[in-house]
Amino acid sequence: MLISGFTHPLCGVDHILAMIAVGLWSGLAGTRAVWIWPSVFVATMLAGFAAATLGLQIPLVEPAIAASIIVLGLLVALAVNAPLWLGAAIVALFAFFHGRAHGAESAVDHAIAYASGFAFATAGLHAIGITLAFRAERPKGRIALRALGALAALTGVTLITA
Repeated sequence: MLISGFTHPLCGVDHILAMIAVGLWSGLAGTRAVWIWPSVFVATMLAGFAAATLGLQIPLVEPAIAASIIVLGLLVALAVNAPLWLGAAIVALFAFFHGRAHGAESAVDHAIAYASGFAFATAGLHAIGITLAFRAERPKGRIALRALGALAALTGVTLITA
């Protein structure tokens, strides 16, 4: 189940885009956001997973996931410089829904192994985004990162309208 949990976020474009966008945005923000926002995402995603395994019904999970791609993509595309607490709140909100989706797709008897797998994969996707943000040369690299954010947002729009 660890492998199944690890591969789950890697099999959906929605999860990949949202999680890399968190890494990009935190990398663009710099300072403490680099580790706080991804950490908050993973922790809150695990809370959403726990809510799902406890059977809590959460409405609008799929639209919230699509909205996460749009919003996080726009935050990267516009290079929004949010206060640390606001960025943490935004990623936490979306992370809960991503975790809920993971929890709805797991076997309860192997929940810890599955959750560990997707938590590691998520952290890895965040790290990819952070690395891309750190390696971007100014100003062309920053423009490319912002274009990635815009592409993610457009993909989120297509997921909602499909």
